[in-house]
Amino acid sequence: NIYDTVRYNIRKLRKEKGLTQQDLADLAELSHGYIREIESPKMCTTFSLDAVEKIANGLDVEFKVLFEEPDGEYK
Repeated sequence: NIYDTVRYNIRKLRKEKGLTQQDLADLAELSHGYIREIESPKMCTTFSLDAVEKIANGLDVEFKVLFEEPDGEYK
């Protein structure tokens, strides 16, 4: 599922960069609650491309990176 791939990549990149969900929310100009929901498949089953673009900008990565299938299993 593409949403699972994107949420996995967001969380992985955020942690690699040492950012909290609040840090990412501030950088992406989104609410902390929305970032939390996006990262949790139980809370948010869909989200907009606009939000993904803002998050990519906040993480300072290319938009397409968030759609790349991760190596190995999802954590």
